[in-house]
Amino acid sequence: MKKLSKTSLFIVGSGPGDPELLTMKAYKAVKSAQVILYDNLINEEILQIANKNCVKHYVGKHPYGKYVPQEEINELILHYCDRYDRVVRLKGGDPYLFGRGFEEWLTVQGKNIAVSYIPGISSMQGAGINDIPLTHRGISEGVWALTGMKKDGSLSADLPLAVQSRSTVVIYMGMRKLDEIARTYVLYGRGETPAAIIQHASLPQQKQVLCKAKDLVRASKEHGLGHPAIIVIGAVVDLQHAHSLAVAHRSIV
Repeated sequence: MKKLSKTSLFIVGSGPGDPELLTMKAYKAVKSAQVILYDNLINEEILQIANKNCVKHYVGKHPYGKYVPQEEINELILHYCDRYDRVVRLKGGDPYLFGRGFEEWLTVQGKNIAVSYIPGISSMQGAGINDIPLTHRGISEGVWALTGMKKDGSLSADLPLAVQSRSTVVIYMGMRKLDEIARTYVLYGRGETPAAIIQHASLPQQKQVLCKAKDLVRASKEHGLGHPAIIVIGAVVDLQHAHSLAVAHRSIV
């Protein structure tokens, strides 16, 4: 199918998984797409929104397993944009937050392709679904969003800085780095900091485990947690427990 006018590429965030957390703008982009290149974390219900004639091409990356190289994905984007008018690159969470979305934006620059970025709810906001606010007045002064796995396989060098702050720390792709994360907190005297591991945030099968930062490895093994999951560390994790205790105390008094 030869394009009749300038191609439009939509880099779309599908959110943490629950189809009802899809934005209206993302819904419309998926609904009108001629081609969708989608990741492995995309909910099948979201793909069903697309027109029955839409070409759906899987380009997923399983954590630490089989994956479609980013270079190949970039080539596929150009391939489809050369043949169709409305191409959607559909990603889990938000495309520009550890999603390589901007790498794909760069791929089409200078190619007579109009690009639209449609933000998605990030998986770290799934903490709120589990009654953990990322910030709270008097408790957390900000949020550090860090990658647990850089391109060379190492943990973010910013973690020691984040550990010493009064902010909430959220770590993506860190399940294989739990031991290093825990040791870093212990090293800086913060091993008792409340922590949570949230797997499959927003989905029916989601799991949440609360522990101390020093006990991340043990907690993950005891509860069989794996990918995909986010790690949230900070005093905000304990707020729901502290509130319950306060209510119970008032009722006794």
